[in-house]
Amino acid sequence: MRIIETEWLDSLPASDPRAEHSRRDLRRVNTLMGNARHIAAALRPYAREGMRVADLGAGDGSLMRAVQRRLPLIETISVDKSDGLDVLDFLRQSGPRLDAIVCNLFLHHLDGDLLSDVLALAAERAPLFVACEPRRARIALEASRMLWVLGANDVTRHDAVVSVRAGFTGQELSAAWPPGNWHLEERMAWPFTHFFSAREG
Repeated sequence: MRIIETEWLDSLPASDPRAEHSRRDLRRVNTLMGNARHIAAALRPYAREGMRVADLGAGDGSLMRAVQRRLPLIETISVDKSDGLDVLDFLRQSGPRLDAIVCNLFLHHLDGDLLSDVLALAAERAPLFVACEPRRARIALEASRMLWVLGANDVTRHDAVVSVRAGFTGQELSAAWPPGNWHLEERMAWPFTHFFSAREG
């Protein structure tokens, strides 16, 4: 069962030294998890010049910069509350469909109803959706408790455990995805990532 709790980083001012340290930690954690590699691999078969990819909960944008180093033709749109852009408001905007939407360590913050709303809106806005989330598994939980080895601060160490408990396993995201003509893939991505993709058609 998913347990969603408030993560400390979300309640700290952006300029707080502990928050700045934690964001640096998160960049190392993303590298360890290989999420840029997982997302780039999912996008690569469809990549073309000018492909428009929205990153929900983009944070400082470092994840998608790493993806773009692998796929330099794509154009990214960062969506993050720190930039004053609410994810639901963005997804509800009228206009041409996006080519793809990605999420990295974002969906696990959402409870059941909000998660369903975001996924339903994402399905309307783009024919391809890719997410890398914490995997709710014992090995991931144990690894999250060892982040002190990387020099992670107290914020990161707390939030890592909370993230794993709020993460996903099995086919939970597939079950929350709206019905329709979609090819769904949901699996563990080595070493600690829960990978999900939905492709229309």
